[in-house]
Amino acid sequence: MEVESGDVRLDEITFTVLDVETTGLTPQFGDRVCEIALLRFKGDRELGRFESLVNPQRPISPGAFAVNGIRDQDVVHAPIFAEIAPAVLELLDHSTLVAHNAPFDLAFLEAEFQICDLPLIASPIIDTLALARRCYRFSSNRLQAVARHLGVDPVGQHRALADVVTTKMVLERFIADLGQQGVVTLAELLAAQGGYVGPHEREAIPLPPQIEEALKSGGSLQLRYLSAVGEETTRVVRPLQVTAHSGQLYLVAFCHLRDEERTFRLDRIVDMRSGT
Repeated sequence: MEVESGDVRLDEITFTVLDVETTGLTPQFGDRVCEIALLRFKGDRELGRFESLVNPQRPISPGAFAVNGIRDQDVVHAPIFAEIAPAVLELLDHSTLVAHNAPFDLAFLEAEFQICDLPLIASPIIDTLALARRCYRFSSNRLQAVARHLGVDPVGQHRALADVVTTKMVLERFIADLGQQGVVTLAELLAAQGGYVGPHEREAIPLPPQIEEALKSGGSLQLRYLSAVGEETTRVVRPLQVTAHSGQLYLVAFCHLRDEERTFRLDRIVDMRSGT
């Protein structure tokens, strides 16, 4: 897969925006892609797009369904990833990849490539979440919240193509803003986000941005949580750590409802947002 030089001006760069919807949070524990979308563009010209549901060959977790609304029956007749891999590679070739919370999407994409015995991604990677964190002071860095702060109307949410289109518009606003500060080449944009997103940065299990930010800040989260028997409760918790056990991820947090430390399985969290 060919890559572009870092000293090329941004208006001459071919970008491919990526988003995946998944069966859960961790490809390391066997979660798979259940929907993918890509949009390739250069300047104001769209060069191609692709979207497809994907048969993940495993069940979709309740937490993932609550986010993306994709059910097991929706993907049972969809192609498996190996069948769509050529179309994905064609859009990625000789382009700079863009995603919001890129380590999450890339961890899943690389896991699918490994299953298909395909080479890992060598493209430069722009992470709009990293740019939001380093170059702005938004009250929330979730994609839809960032878009609204920028005056961009989000195109739906939590489905792959809708998030791709929203990410593209956010990137274009970032490039316009940063261009006024002298950021005009790919190398300068990569520097603005804190450098290359390399494989060494994707070895850790990618966490949802809300949990990552709460862990760093000591803040709280409001969770909608589905118990093992299907009972839904709303909790305000202060995250302490994320642990792995028997192929599952767990959030260890102080629960204000129970006034004690509790453990929550991540794939049973159906919604999360900054708490008070």
